[in-house]
Amino acid sequence: MARAVLSGPRAKRGRQEPGAAGAECERELLARLRAGDESAFVALVHTLHAPLLRLARFLLRDTSAAEEAVQDTWLGALRGLPRFEGRSSLKTWIYRILLNRARSLRARRSRLVPFADLGRLDVGSGGDEPYPAFRYLPATHPTEPQHWALPPSRWPTTPEEALLSSEVRSQLKAAILDLPEAQREVLTLRDVEGLSAVEVCNVLRLSETNQRVLLHRARTRVRKALEGHFLRE
Repeated sequence: MARAVLSGPRAKRGRQEPGAAGAECERELLARLRAGDESAFVALVHTLHAPLLRLARFLLRDTSAAEEAVQDTWLGALRGLPRFEGRSSLKTWIYRILLNRARSLRARRSRLVPFADLGRLDVGSGGDEPYPAFRYLPATHPTEPQHWALPPSRWPTTPEEALLSSEVRSQLKAAILDLPEAQREVLTLRDVEGLSAVEVCNVLRLSETNQRVLLHRARTRVRKALEGHFLRE
């Protein structure tokens, strides 16, 4: 989970968009779905249900609400198939339905959010870097503007070894859940679900620049939250 977070601030990951063979398979699947092929729908649910539920849990921080959002997502997908125009991949379209359902649930439950949790609802539009300003080079630096001047401390373990620790996984999950909503959405899609930058931009309807900024802030926050654990070892 979230290996890019553990690898460091400049880590990059993401899969390439599907090629011609994948697009042809998706067209065949979509045709079967629209024809009412139950086995095609069962196969789609088998492929996407667990990732959707995992994503919904991160977005909503509540298992019962996540299950409700995923059920609503499948109903919405069934009802919306006749109107699906194929401008994005089927997976991206279904993820977007889930995101909309999760946001609707959050909005309905927002009246009950404890006062102490309100700070987590900020989208993190600026000034929320967890590291002090002196850790970064100035924006006027001739070769590396706003890059690390004093990078985060190196951890005494590899990302692969860290992910094998149940304690680290628990702390990592807690750190992701504590992110502001917009950052949590981007990081979960990129680093937990492994979507590419293009797919995340399509799901969240973000520009590439906004996606990159939110991902950087989210990864930096999570890495900062984990530093204490590694430095104690």
